[in-house]
Amino acid sequence: MHITVAGKQVETGDALKVHVSEGLKAVAKKYFDHALDARVTFAKNRAFFTCAIDLHAGRGLSVRGEGEGPDAHRAFDVAAEHIAKRLRRYRRRVNEHARDMADERLPPTAETARQVILARPVEEPEEQEETLVSAHPDDGTVADGLTAKEHDDLLHKQDGESTIIAEIPTEISRLSVSEAVMRLDLGQMPVMMFRNRISGQLNVVYRRPDGHVGWIDTTAAV
Repeated sequence: MHITVAGKQVETGDALKVHVSEGLKAVAKKYFDHALDARVTFAKNRAFFTCAIDLHAGRGLSVRGEGEGPDAHRAFDVAAEHIAKRLRRYRRRVNEHARDMADERLPPTAETARQVILARPVEEPEEQEETLVSAHPDDGTVADGLTAKEHDDLLHKQDGESTIIAEIPTEISRLSVSEAVMRLDLGQMPVMMFRNRISGQLNVVYRRPDGHVGWIDTTAAV
């Protein structure tokens, strides 16, 4: 298992890295046949240290655990125990999925998608918004002195066409709804798209503001 340890204004010396490696290997050995990689990030929040663990346990299966403590070692221990508790809850199903994923080869027809991260939109002053809707004069400029091309480019930026800051390849897994909800919970993700194993249609599960899980089923729309 490949383990990456990073610190945000926190020293991550050899002793801490060894502690992390031994702890994660113990968790992986207990709950997974194979764990692919993990990223552990430490930070300091006032008087406490925080730790976030993102464990990639198999193709499409990720688990996240968070913890805090008076020092980095204790913060990691709390985060690792958080992961262990979540896995104990789903132990039978997670082990079955992990074994299947470890033995399963990626088929040539597997669905892939592109996950795009957009920058947070910047609100324009109210006066500028009023200027942008002005009509183009005959001389090729708008009322604020911009050329027609500059005016259109600015509108495109507001529409989000120039705000892509990252693109990540992702896989759309074929799952039942309960399996999708389990992965959403294990990875502490806000939303997840998947191919419904029964209907064959694209579905979405997401975490609602009230804490419940929402499910978008496109079957009725077909």
